[in-house]
Amino acid sequence: MFTEQGPTVRELAVQALSSIEHGYDLLAPKFDLTPYRTPDRVLDAVTDEVRRLGPFGTGLDVCCGTGAGVGVLRQLCRERVVGVDFSAGMLAEARAAFPPEGERPAAERPAAEGPAAEEPAAEEPAGEAPVAEGPAVDWVRADARSLPFVPAFDLALSFGAFGHFLPAERFGLFAEVYGSLRPGGQFVFPIGAPPPVGSRAYWSLLGFDAAMRVRNALWRPRFVMYYRTFRLGDVLEDLTRAGFVVRLMPLTELGRRPDGSPRARLVVATRE
Repeated sequence: MFTEQGPTVRELAVQALSSIEHGYDLLAPKFDLTPYRTPDRVLDAVTDEVRRLGPFGTGLDVCCGTGAGVGVLRQLCRERVVGVDFSAGMLAEARAAFPPEGERPAAERPAAEGPAAEEPAAEEPAGEAPVAEGPAVDWVRADARSLPFVPAFDLALSFGAFGHFLPAERFGLFAEVYGSLRPGGQFVFPIGAPPPVGSRAYWSLLGFDAAMRVRNALWRPRFVMYYRTFRLGDVLEDLTRAGFVVRLMPLTELGRRPDGSPRARLVVATRE
């Protein structure tokens, strides 16, 4: 849900009438206060499941946004993690959330006021936990449809970004990720089960996509964001065409539907 600290209706309207890139530049400072951020329970479920597939040395977060997936990769990779996104605003927020080793995230730094702001920082009180060590983190501004990487990564993942790609672009996106992975590297992402036909969620997603199509027919620049175009069967076909060997793993931590099937699955696509 939106909060008082999140974006206003006006800010959301301006974002919705912008291009994808500029829209996210505008939304970036408040993005983590919106329901668009991937929930922690999804991040945790994916982390637990992917950990069984490791170990991993290097990781890539495709369309990293403010860095939620980078946080997952820092728990899974030993050497290096890279976040890539084409929004400068989102990357700025991500850098602030994951500062260089030895610095505290911006949200945890005490605000200095008055003369004290000009004085050298005092030593931390004894017993305060040091900043946790982890793999090196780098940030790259690039379009995911043209990734600037050689095959260097053991693990790639993505959260919540696929609705920004038209179905015709999906194969090319997957091929770019394939080309960024080492042989044996794995591309993973969660995918939810479709809502039952006629349910409230079904009509909400249908209505959102319809409104977005009308908006893009009448307004430029386009803002591509569709919820119902990322169908599992089509996704598996495009991954296979891109060269991946694909399997599905249930994300049981996220629960099951009334028929016993999982509410979400983890797609594991391997470059052999």
